[in-house]
Amino acid sequence: MFLKANRLHRHRRRASAGWVLVSAAITCICLAGLPGSVMGQAKVGTTGAQFLELGVSARAMGMAEAFTALSDDLASVYYNPAGLTALYGREIMATHIQMPADVSYNFGAIGMPLEAIGGVIGVSAYGLFSGDMIVRTYERGTEVGTGQTFSYNDFAVAFSYGRYLTDRFSIGFSFKWIGEFVHNYSANGWSADVGTIYDTGFRNFKIAMVIMNFGPDMKFIETPYPLPINFKFGSCINVLEGGDHLLSLAAEGSHPSDNLEKYNAGMEYIYKERFILRGGGRFNYDEDGLTAGGGLRLPFGEDREIGFDYAFQDFGILNQIHRFTMRLAF
Repeated sequence: MFLKANRLHRHRRRASAGWVLVSAAITCICLAGLPGSVMGQAKVGTTGAQFLELGVSARAMGMAEAFTALSDDLASVYYNPAGLTALYGREIMATHIQMPADVSYNFGAIGMPLEAIGGVIGVSAYGLFSGDMIVRTYERGTEVGTGQTFSYNDFAVAFSYGRYLTDRFSIGFSFKWIGEFVHNYSANGWSADVGTIYDTGFRNFKIAMVIMNFGPDMKFIETPYPLPINFKFGSCINVLEGGDHLLSLAAEGSHPSDNLEKYNAGMEYIYKERFILRGGGRFNYDEDGLTAGGGLRLPFGEDREIGFDYAFQDFGILNQIHRFTMRLAF
């Protein structure tokens, strides 16, 4: 099902060329609004809501998150909403990530095409949970604390929409509500993502870009802080396609507002549309580097499929991170 053409494909990709100009204008406006820090030096620790930068898909992380151009499943609501146009039926996706220091991160999403509005919509939710931590003060020892506990929790809920503007060009948007909760304090705000994908028509060679977490500052107690805005540009291509084999390569560069440029490269090999191996590398990051993973797709019934993906991420001195994703298409 993942590789099949669908009867809805031709209908969805009709639109006027004028939409391309509209999307280009939106992109230029967003780029013009980026703070100067996006174009320069590293400013680590100057943005909040850092959980928005944690990848949500085991498939994407297995290939080092070089996923901006390859986005063609429900994880597009996070990586590039323009990729939602690859959905030809309803999908449900859920991911669990066990982070260092007993921190857990969970993601869930549902997506479906709506021919009435000529596109695909997605609704997603993100949650990061620290677990209970002991309240410590100068007066009480660091071991005993005050006898109270607190937790650090982050949440986000997003609505996404993607559609074809021409037979090869798609655009997508995501709008998020963001909340951060620490002990008796909280902060909330909103952000938006804008993404595009251009399909050249040759071996699935695609060029894509996305601006993530573009929005106003949030305020914690009385202190405002910016969101982790990120600009990504990537491409992908099938270097082997035929028979039972499909091998895709992908690469991308990113320019976060609080750090230097980062680069990702990865590959995905699919055998008989069911068995998958992935690998990749992340460059110019503080700790992590190599990633690897695999997946299994099991069709059942008519036009139904369930998929399982796993990814391993080497996180340097912070040990390893394991991601598990389940996907249901129906």
